[in-house]
Amino acid sequence: MKLMLDIPVNLPTRQIGYGDNIMAIGSCFTEHIGGRLQQLKFQVLSNPNGILFDPLSVCSSLLSYLEPKQYIAADLLYLNELWQSWQHHSAFSGINQQEVLAKINQSQFEAHGFLKKADWLIITLGSSFSYQLVQNALPVANCHRAPGQWFNKHLSGMDEIKSALEGCISRLLQANPALKIIFTISPVRHIRDGVVENNRSKARLIEAVHSMIEKNAQLFYFPAYEWVIDVLRDHRYYDIDLVHPNFAATQFVFEKFVEQFINPGSAALMKEVQQLITASNHKSFHPETQAHQQFRQLQLQKIMDFQAKYPHIDLSKEEKFF
Repeated sequence: MKLMLDIPVNLPTRQIGYGDNIMAIGSCFTEHIGGRLQQLKFQVLSNPNGILFDPLSVCSSLLSYLEPKQYIAADLLYLNELWQSWQHHSAFSGINQQEVLAKINQSQFEAHGFLKKADWLIITLGSSFSYQLVQNALPVANCHRAPGQWFNKHLSGMDEIKSALEGCISRLLQANPALKIIFTISPVRHIRDGVVENNRSKARLIEAVHSMIEKNAQLFYFPAYEWVIDVLRDHRYYDIDLVHPNFAATQFVFEKFVEQFINPGSAALMKEVQQLITASNHKSFHPETQAHQQFRQLQLQKIMDFQAKYPHIDLSKEEKFF
């Protein structure tokens, strides 16, 4: 009996491997894919601006890495006792203005260098809704819990989204002609916009992305949205807020990503890496016993043997632990 739909995917002729550089940018679902790859020791730079939701903010950030843009004091605001950037997640906010600027500009510098040599860029779009400051029409990537009346909310049209993405992709491929780009649409529902409005928003993102993929062989689509919405379907795959996919759902989607976009050799290595990481997370109740010391020596030897065979996979943290 067949119990779930199959979703065909247009696979790249060359899949992702452990030697590749991968940048991931976009919504919180980016953190699930990029973060998981990072945990498994792939070379990943994830969200240099922090979490971003709308395509206009994603494109603006990517173009700022190409320059690279350097932020100055005038680009920050002081709100809720913190210095903050309208273009960055609150993870970059802080009490000291110069420290905030230094953190942002260091991230810009790292993103600039990484993007020029990246083999893959994973873009996860979450919403077609964007925000602008009423005062000066400045586009805002993060509202930082400022009063709602400070902003104009805007549902981007199809032409607006396509124009922003096409212009951004063109610039990226000029700077890095070998770059391959995987688009995904976040399955997280933006219910605060309204159920119907969320569906309109997602539909525009899906159509805009596919209109570009059809014209460019370096662009691909991973159906994270469809795996959750059309295959898993049940609310048991969501967190208690009924909006965010839970661990079971995100793990399922990640396994599909590995199956479709990671080359078989690297997929096999991922299992070995996971075993070594799991061993390093083991906490002994009796670390002074001979049995535990033997366990540590055995794991250390396994790591050293693995590193000698695959020097491009960094297990220095695990080696130091043992």
